[in-house]
Amino acid sequence: MQTATRVYLARLNGLPVFDPNGDQVGRVRDVVARLRTSSRPPQVVGVVAEVPVRRRIFLPISRIEITADAVVLGTGSLNLRRFEKRASELLVLHDLLRRPVTIAPEGRHAVVVDVAMDANRLGEWTMSRVAVRDQTIRLARRIHLEQVDWDEVRGLIAQSGAHATATMLAMLEKMRPADLANALQDLPDARRNEVAAALDDERLADVLGELPEHDQVEIVSALDRERAAHILEEMDPDDAADLLAELPPTEQEELLDLMEPNEADPVRQLMAYGEGTAGSVMTSEPVIMPPDATVAEALARIREPELSPAVAAQVFVTRGPMATPTGKYLGVAFFQRLLREPPSRILGGVVDNDITPLHPDMVMSEVTRRMATYDLVAMPVVDEQQRLVGAVTVDDVLDHSLPEDWREREPGPARNPTGDNGA
Repeated sequence: MQTATRVYLARLNGLPVFDPNGDQVGRVRDVVARLRTSSRPPQVVGVVAEVPVRRRIFLPISRIEITADAVVLGTGSLNLRRFEKRASELLVLHDLLRRPVTIAPEGRHAVVVDVAMDANRLGEWTMSRVAVRDQTIRLARRIHLEQVDWDEVRGLIAQSGAHATATMLAMLEKMRPADLANALQDLPDARRNEVAAALDDERLADVLGELPEHDQVEIVSALDRERAAHILEEMDPDDAADLLAELPPTEQEELLDLMEPNEADPVRQLMAYGEGTAGSVMTSEPVIMPPDATVAEALARIREPELSPAVAAQVFVTRGPMATPTGKYLGVAFFQRLLREPPSRILGGVVDNDITPLHPDMVMSEVTRRMATYDLVAMPVVDEQQRLVGAVTVDDVLDHSLPEDWREREPGPARNPTGDNGA
């Protein structure tokens, strides 16, 4: 099936949504675009579909295929969390169609009839063209329609508090999560919560892990419960466990119950370990592969961009199952060793197994001593049955070694990341 590289969005309204088996699961009701800087057109991130019982949900653009007469899901699973528009987003059909605009440079008045999105080579969809009805030609017998580039149209985006938040997000979007966390701490509480709530789920999850615990709690408490649970699903399990530990037990259980079971189970396991032990700070999602995997497969796995440098520095080799707790732990293959080996060699032949793994109940002072002794950036954590249950990384050790308030901003003149002096 040929994939279109330009799609006019008004025609999507009402199209049926089918799962991979050909069963209809809903209908398209709108298109969601994310605002960026004023010089960059919004990026289309998905569609809003109405499913039975009149619930509207979000379908990411990366998981659907748009055909001439339908939208088809690339996977059979649906996230049924109710869609809520954020401050950084547009509902294209609701917000833009029939909007009065001005066409530059001549200043003609027009009304938006349709908007087109184009795909680039990376599969990202961006608003590109606007179809408008000219309002200046009043005596013409036929309606005069024309297409213009997005940047030729003035008045598409309303100037509002939501747009101000979107502008701030655009300015902050290139920051590393730790730098963005620092910028959020410089904002008044209400503004910080507003900006945080407008971030993408994945982005907010990364930023929460860089904030002091009391800021994490305030931001999560300001979110609706379903979205808070989804943010926790996006976080690393150890960070999610640390955040939940700061909440009252009733809220912990409420959020854990709202999470998908396969996301909540690792978090529950981490919360069961005593504070200040290897089990309480480890990640339960290191890179794990079977002994019959090849060096080439291992190198491809550690190249995945979402992995942190410490997690990607080695591959832990175990018997099945591959999810923690795994089958029997066999050893570790460090990435320097992988680079020196033929791509076709199997991992079972290149593992190091002469370093004694950590135990979940080992205190952090002993964990730190062992990692320093062997100059490692990560060490395996193995239970009594010799199953891999996680790995302690150097960033986990640093977080534990530094003072509890090390993430707090030092007192001083307030800094405004937007450059606005508040006037």
